Amino acid sequence: MKKGFVIIVVIVAILIAQGGFYIVNEAEQAIVTQFGKPVGEVSYPGLHFKLPFIQDVTRFEKRILKWDGDPNQIPTKDKKFIWVDTTARWRITDPLLFLKTVATERGALSRLDDIIDSVVRDAVSGHLLVELVRGGDYKANGTERFEVDGVQILPEDMIGREEILSGILLEASSSTPEYGIELIDVQFKRLNYVEQVRVRVYERMINERKKVAAQYRSEGEGEKLEILGTMQRELKEISSEAYRKALEFRGAADAEAAAIYAEAYNQDKEFYTFLRTMESYKKTITDKGKLIISTDSDYYKYLKSSE
Repeated sequence: MKKGFVIIVVIVAILIAQGGFYIVNEAEQAIVTQFGKPVGEVSYPGLHFKLPFIQDVTRFEKRILKWDGDPNQIPTKDKKFIWVDTTARWRITDPLLFLKTVATERGALSRLDDIIDSVVRDAVSGHLLVELVRGGDYKANGTERFEVDGVQILPEDMIGREEILSGILLEASSSTPEYGIELIDVQFKRLNYVEQVRVRVYERMINERKKVAAQYRSEGEGEKLEILGTMQRELKEISSEAYRKALEFRGAADAEAAAIYAEAYNQDKEFYTFLRTMESYKKTITDKGKLIISTDSDYYKYLKSSE
C-alpha cells in the first residue's frame, strides 16, 4: 500500500515538474497566461516556474524580424506610375503590450501592412520619380528642369532616395510603439516602371545616349581638325625652313662655283672660253641630234682649229 502511494506521489511530482517548469532560450521572450490573460512579468532567458495545467507560456521572438509588403502600383508626383516593392525590419520590444494588441506575429504583420503601405504610398506620390531613384551622392545637372502642374522644381529643391526612406521610417515608426513593436528599417526592395512608362523611359534614355554620343563625336571631330591643322602648319614650317636652307646652300655653291670659274678665267682666258664652249656643246647636242652651224660661229671655229 505504501509502495503504491509512493509511486503515485512520484508520478504526480514528475507531472508537476514537467508542467510547472519551462525554459526560455536566448532568442525568445515569454509571457505566462492564465485562461488567456497574461499574468506576471516578461520571462527572459533562463529557467522559470508556472502553475501546471492552469497556466500556459506564450513565446515571442527576441530577434529582428522581416516584413515584406505586396508590390503596389503608385503614381509619383510627376504622374508616372511605378511598381513599388517595400521591405522592412522590426522587433518586439514590449511582449506584454504586443500580446494585448496584436497577439501574434501574423497579427503584427497585418498591422504593419496597414501602417507601412500607407506611409509609402504618401511618400511616393509626394515626390518626383527622379527623387525616388537617385542616391544621396547624385550631382544635379544645372540644365535639369522639372515642372509639375505648371510649377517649376529646381534640382537644388529636390531630395534623394535615402532622405525619402528616412522620412518613411520616421513617420511609420511613430505608430508602432503602441503595439509593442520597434520599426528598425524600411527600404525599397525594387522600383519598376509600368509597361507604358517603361517604354517611354527607355526611349528617352536612348535619345539621351544618342545626344551624348553625338556631342562626343562632334568634340572628337573638332579635336581631329585642330590636330590636322597643327600638323599641316608644322609641315609647312618644316618645308619652308628646308627650302630656305636649300636656297642658302645653292646660293653658296653657286657663289663658290662662280669664284672657281673666275679664278680659272683669270689664269687662262682662252682655255676657259674653249672649256665653256665645249660644255655648251655637250648640253646642246644629244646622241641622236644634229647640229647645223655657220662658219662664223664659235662652235665651228673651235672644231676647225682642232683638226
